Amino acid sequence: MTLQSRLRDVENRLEQACLRSGRQREDIKVIAVTKYVPADTAQAVVREGITHIGENRWPAAKAKWDVLKGQAVFHYIGSLQTNKVKDVIGKFDFIHSLDRLSLAEAIHIRAQALDIHVPCFLQVNVSGEQSKHGLAPEDVKTFITDLQRYERIHPVGLMTMAPYESEPEATRPIFRSLRQLKDDLNGMSILKEPLTELSMGMSNDFEVAVEEGATWVRLGTVLVGKEEIEEG
Repeated sequence: MTLQSRLRDVENRLEQACLRSGRQREDIKVIAVTKYVPADTAQAVVREGITHIGENRWPAAKAKWDVLKGQAVFHYIGSLQTNKVKDVIGKFDFIHSLDRLSLAEAIHIRAQALDIHVPCFLQVNVSGEQSKHGLAPEDVKTFITDLQRYERIHPVGLMTMAPYESEPEATRPIFRSLRQLKDDLNGMSILKEPLTELSMGMSNDFEVAVEEGATWVRLGTVLVGKEEIEEG
């Protein structure tokens, strides 16, 4: 399939998922996960109108950032080591993997130096898989309270990765739980501003994620044709 045909297919599937769940298509944004493809492929995706780019390592992302800065919004979607914060903050517009206070402190310090605020998703390990990063759902409330000391961090929502399932429907409880967690946290009024975003759903299960409230879906294989399960 060509890039254009893959995009048309994704758009049709998104629209159908919105129809099934009574949602508006404009409420869901697509992040093209380009970490396994070269810069020219990322450029082609942006030319076709997908202007949000997801990467998980600065060395691999640098070539894409160099040619697309000002044209694309960059999302850091992988686990971020504190010693890599200096390379990432100031170049990536969103961080999708904030899951520990040591990382929050490093982001805050770097953001202070650059005089910026950093929109962050809190990564939650809803499935409880040991192989996945993220906060346990029961720890998110305390984490949010502790984040208040870092004024340069702007929590915008929650992120999770569901287990890869041969039947995407099996991921529904994971996505539903994240949406419920967001609603519960907003009901506690522990944040200056409510969490509005849910980053969840990848190539194998994005339609289910949309039906359960995703506002950002992270798509690699279905967009750029690279056969990788772990898209971010």
